[in-house]
Amino acid sequence: MRQYADREAGIYLRPMTPGDTELIIGWRNRDSVRENFIYQAPFTREGHENWIRTMIETGKAVQMIICESDGDLPVGSVYIRDIDREHNKAEYGIFIGEESARGRGIGTAAARLMLRYCFEEEKLHRIYLRALAGNARAVRSYEKAGFRKEACLRDDVRIRGEYRDIIWMAALSTDRAES
Repeated sequence: MRQYADREAGIYLRPMTPGDTELIIGWRNRDSVRENFIYQAPFTREGHENWIRTMIETGKAVQMIICESDGDLPVGSVYIRDIDREHNKAEYGIFIGEESARGRGIGTAAARLMLRYCFEEEKLHRIYLRALAGNARAVRSYEKAGFRKEACLRDDVRIRGEYRDIIWMAALSTDRAES
Protein backbone atom coordinates (compact mmCIF):
# COMPACT_ATOMS: atom_id res chain seq x y z
CA MET A 1 0.00 0.00 0.00
CA ARG A 2 1.19 3.49 -0.85
CA GLN A 3 1.60 6.05 1.91
CA TYR A 4 -1.51 8.19 2.29
CA ALA A 5 -0.52 11.36 4.13
CA ASP A 6 -1.48 15.02 4.23
CA ARG A 7 1.43 17.17 5.38
CA GLU A 8 -0.70 20.29 5.71
CA ALA A 9 -3.19 18.58 8.01
CA GLY A 10 -0.37 16.69 9.73
CA ILE A 11 -1.93 13.23 9.38
CA TYR A 12 -1.48 9.90 7.66
CA LEU A 13 -3.51 6.71 7.36
CA ARG A 14 -2.26 3.28 8.35
CA PRO A 15 -4.05 -0.06 8.24
CA MET A 16 -5.94 -0.98 11.40
CA THR A 17 -4.50 -3.94 13.32
CA PRO A 18 -6.03 -6.15 16.03
CA GLY A 19 -3.83 -4.17 18.45
CA ASP A 20 -6.07 -1.14 17.83
CA THR A 21 -9.11 -2.91 19.29
CA GLU A 22 -9.08 -1.22 22.72
CA LEU A 23 -8.62 2.23 21.15
CA ILE A 24 -11.52 1.69 18.75
CA ILE A 25 -13.82 0.34 21.46
CA GLY A 26 -13.00 3.33 23.66
CA TRP A 27 -13.57 5.84 20.87
CA ARG A 28 -16.79 4.27 19.60
CA ASN A 29 -18.28 4.22 23.10
CA ARG A 30 -17.71 7.94 23.72
CA ASP A 31 -21.01 9.80 23.65
CA SER A 32 -19.50 12.47 21.37
CA VAL A 33 -18.74 9.75 18.77
CA ARG A 34 -21.72 7.46 19.26
CA GLU A 35 -24.29 10.25 18.92
CA ASN A 36 -23.35 10.67 15.25
CA PHE A 37 -23.75 7.00 14.33
CA ILE A 38 -26.99 5.58 12.97
CA TYR A 39 -26.54 2.47 15.13
CA GLN A 40 -25.84 3.67 18.64
CA ALA A 41 -25.69 0.46 20.67
CA PRO A 42 -22.62 0.10 22.90
CA PHE A 43 -19.59 -1.17 21.01
CA THR A 44 -18.03 -4.37 22.39
CA ARG A 45 -14.80 -6.32 21.99
CA GLU A 46 -16.83 -9.24 20.61
CA GLY A 47 -18.47 -6.97 18.05
CA HIS A 48 -15.15 -5.55 16.91
CA GLU A 49 -13.51 -8.99 16.71
CA ASN A 50 -16.51 -10.17 14.66
CA TRP A 51 -16.05 -7.12 12.37
CA ILE A 52 -12.39 -8.07 11.84
CA ARG A 53 -13.25 -11.73 11.17
CA THR A 54 -16.31 -11.26 8.94
CA MET A 55 -15.57 -7.97 7.19
CA ILE A 56 -11.86 -7.07 7.26
CA GLU A 57 -10.41 -10.57 6.80
CA THR A 58 -12.93 -11.40 4.04
CA GLY A 59 -12.21 -8.21 2.07
CA LYS A 60 -15.71 -6.82 2.56
CA ALA A 61 -14.25 -3.84 4.45
CA VAL A 62 -11.01 -1.88 4.81
CA GLN A 63 -10.30 0.10 7.97
CA MET A 64 -7.52 2.61 8.55
CA ILE A 65 -6.34 4.45 11.61
CA ILE A 66 -5.88 8.22 11.30
CA CYS A 67 -2.59 9.19 12.94
CA GLU A 68 -1.02 12.56 13.62
CA SER A 69 2.32 12.72 11.82
CA ASP A 70 3.98 14.39 14.79
CA GLY A 71 4.32 11.58 17.33
CA ASP A 72 2.31 8.93 15.43
CA LEU A 73 -0.66 9.50 17.76
CA PRO A 74 -3.83 7.65 16.66
CA VAL A 75 -6.80 10.06 16.67
CA GLY A 76 -9.58 8.27 14.78
CA SER A 77 -10.52 5.88 12.02
CA VAL A 78 -11.83 5.79 8.45
CA TYR A 79 -13.23 2.76 6.72
CA ILE A 80 -15.12 1.46 3.74
CA ARG A 81 -17.59 -1.36 4.16
CA ASP A 82 -19.84 -3.53 2.03
CA ILE A 83 -17.33 -3.39 -0.81
CA ASP A 84 -19.23 -4.37 -3.95
CA ARG A 85 -16.79 -5.49 -6.66
CA GLU A 86 -19.52 -6.05 -9.24
CA HIS A 87 -20.64 -2.42 -9.09
CA ASN A 88 -17.29 -1.00 -7.85
CA LYS A 89 -18.71 0.81 -4.85
CA ALA A 90 -18.50 0.88 -1.05
CA GLU A 91 -19.89 2.77 1.94
CA TYR A 92 -17.59 5.23 3.73
CA GLY A 93 -17.42 5.90 7.45
CA ILE A 94 -15.26 7.96 9.80
CA PHE A 95 -14.95 8.88 13.43
CA ILE A 96 -12.54 11.18 15.20
CA GLY A 97 -12.07 9.59 18.60
CA GLU A 98 -9.76 12.11 20.25
CA GLU A 99 -11.43 15.36 21.33
CA SER A 100 -8.16 17.25 20.73
CA ALA A 101 -8.29 16.30 17.03
CA ARG A 102 -11.77 17.71 16.37
CA GLY A 103 -12.36 21.02 14.62
CA ARG A 104 -8.91 21.06 12.99
CA GLY A 105 -9.79 19.75 9.51
CA ILE A 106 -8.45 16.28 10.23
CA GLY A 107 -11.73 14.61 9.28
CA THR A 108 -11.85 16.40 5.93
CA ALA A 109 -8.19 15.55 5.21
CA ALA A 110 -8.73 11.90 6.22
CA ALA A 111 -11.79 11.66 3.94
CA ARG A 112 -9.77 13.02 1.00
CA LEU A 113 -6.99 10.51 1.69
CA MET A 114 -9.44 7.63 1.96
CA LEU A 115 -11.12 8.63 -1.31
CA ARG A 116 -7.70 8.63 -2.98
CA TYR A 117 -7.04 5.18 -1.53
CA CYS A 118 -10.44 3.90 -2.72
CA PHE A 119 -10.00 5.18 -6.26
CA GLU A 120 -6.27 4.43 -6.68
CA GLU A 121 -5.77 1.21 -4.70
CA GLU A 122 -9.19 -0.42 -4.61
CA LYS A 123 -10.15 0.83 -8.11
CA LEU A 124 -13.66 1.65 -6.89
CA HIS A 125 -15.89 4.03 -8.83
CA ARG A 126 -18.42 5.16 -6.21
CA ILE A 127 -17.99 5.83 -2.50
CA TYR A 128 -21.18 6.73 -0.68
CA LEU A 129 -22.10 7.60 2.88
CA ARG A 130 -25.06 8.19 5.12
CA ALA A 131 -25.08 11.02 7.65
CA LEU A 132 -27.63 12.18 10.17
CA ALA A 133 -29.15 15.33 8.67
CA GLY A 134 -28.66 17.20 11.95
CA ASN A 135 -24.89 16.71 11.78
CA ALA A 136 -24.25 19.81 9.66
CA ARG A 137 -20.57 19.95 10.63
CA ALA A 138 -19.96 16.46 9.21
CA VAL A 139 -21.96 17.18 6.04
CA ARG A 140 -19.84 20.32 5.41
CA SER A 141 -16.66 18.31 5.97
CA TYR A 142 -17.80 15.62 3.53
CA GLU A 143 -18.59 18.26 0.90
CA LYS A 144 -15.12 19.82 1.33
CA ALA A 145 -13.60 16.36 0.86
CA GLY A 146 -15.44 15.84 -2.44
CA PHE A 147 -18.74 14.16 -1.57
CA ARG A 148 -21.95 15.53 -3.08
CA LYS A 149 -25.43 15.39 -1.57
CA GLU A 150 -27.69 13.05 -3.47
CA ALA A 151 -30.81 12.65 -1.34
CA CYS A 152 -32.48 13.24 1.97
CA LEU A 153 -34.48 10.32 3.31
CA ARG A 154 -37.07 11.74 5.67
CA ASP A 155 -37.64 9.95 8.98
CA ASP A 156 -35.40 7.12 7.76
CA VAL A 157 -34.09 5.98 11.14
CA ARG A 158 -35.42 5.93 14.67
CA ILE A 159 -32.92 6.83 17.38
CA ARG A 160 -33.96 6.91 21.04
CA GLY A 161 -37.62 7.01 20.00
CA GLU A 162 -37.22 9.93 17.57
CA TYR A 163 -37.32 9.65 13.77
CA ARG A 164 -34.37 11.29 12.04
CA ASP A 165 -33.59 12.25 8.45
CA ILE A 166 -30.58 10.75 6.68
CA ILE A 167 -28.51 12.55 4.05
CA TRP A 168 -27.02 10.33 1.31
CA MET A 169 -23.82 11.61 -0.28
CA ALA A 170 -21.36 10.14 -2.77
CA ALA A 171 -18.07 10.76 -4.53
CA LEU A 172 -17.29 9.24 -7.91
CA SER A 173 -13.88 8.49 -9.34
CA THR A 174 -14.85 10.66 -12.33
CA ASP A 175 -15.56 13.64 -10.04
CA ARG A 176 -11.82 14.04 -9.54
CA ALA A 177 -11.28 14.49 -13.27
CA GLU A 178 -13.95 17.23 -13.33
CA SER A 179 -12.36 19.33 -10.58
